[in-house]
Amino acid sequence: MTADACRPRFTVRPLATRAAGVVVAAALTLAATAYADGPNSFAPLVRRVQPAVVSIRVTETVAAEDPLAGLPPEVQQLFRQKFRARKQQMQGAGSGFIIDSSGYIVTNNHVVGNADRIVVALSDGTELPAKIVGTDDLTDVALIKVASPAPLPFVTWGDSRKLEVGDWVVAAGNPFGLGGSITAGIVSARGRDIGAGPFDDFIQVDAPINPGNSGGPVFNTDGQVVGMDTAIASPTGASVGIGFAIPSEIASRIVAELREKGRVERGWLGAGVQDVPNTDGQGNLGVGINAVEHGGPAARGGLHPGDIVTAVNGQPVDSQRDFVKTIALTPPGNNVRLTLRRQGREMELTVAVGRRPSGQG
Repeated sequence: MTADACRPRFTVRPLATRAAGVVVAAALTLAATAYADGPNSFAPLVRRVQPAVVSIRVTETVAAEDPLAGLPPEVQQLFRQKFRARKQQMQGAGSGFIIDSSGYIVTNNHVVGNADRIVVALSDGTELPAKIVGTDDLTDVALIKVASPAPLPFVTWGDSRKLEVGDWVVAAGNPFGLGGSITAGIVSARGRDIGAGPFDDFIQVDAPINPGNSGGPVFNTDGQVVGMDTAIASPTGASVGIGFAIPSEIASRIVAELREKGRVERGWLGAGVQDVPNTDGQGNLGVGINAVEHGGPAARGGLHPGDIVTAVNGQPVDSQRDFVKTIALTPPGNNVRLTLRRQGREMELTVAVGRRPSGQG
């Protein structure tokens, strides 16, 4: 995604690496503690968590470049049978972290989502084949599993909601295939929307992270996973101190559902929504309904185009982003109580939430 002209010129890039015949390992970002002068050493924390950080090598079959592209159509037709579509093997890499001694590993969907073969390298050099348990492209979270003859070291989730801007954070991996490395940084911002998907809510960190970081854990100073490195903003493709991590609040919930069901089920209303700005320019009046899908949950529940939703289950909503997230987090089949204004009159509707169609952004 390239930023528009009104913003600093940079490109938001996923952190997995992909190149034919080249494997670049995953990344390790490390940050510190909340002491004013910083910690004396990260060594005790690194010794404790690094055994649970893994490198992930993937092989993917992709279509080779068409040798007839650019030739006149009649020439292409003449030789098309001879030059049938060819395939080639691409290799790439990312990071991950073990969350259970039985071998469950969390990483990014963009690391493993299209892989034909996945190999996990443990911190001691052991390599194990892995299989996909489930993936979620809308949050870029994936869960894979390896079979190990012995229990594996693992890390636990922390609460990303407790992070504050200015807190030190810690992570682990090996950027550019250089092996295990440590970097330090702080939380630069919360709730970043980088245009990656409808549920963007990234933690921004200034710890140097680079290609190969994807799926690497970000730790708090207690050694708990509070985020997962996913993308960077950079004009060069390398770190300029603007990295983005999926908060554990989101990742842990997605992982739990993938582990239980192998997929993520989200609530859906079948309605188009938009922000309704306040006339004084301060905030929004609510979330406007600009379209209702025929026969969908919103239509069955009585929503009309022109309605302005101000609360869901009594909790105020003033942006389409918050509204979509709230509905998505509602299990399909459950009811939501919508407070809304219609033609100047306030009213409430109870709507049964449907299941978000597969592949819908």
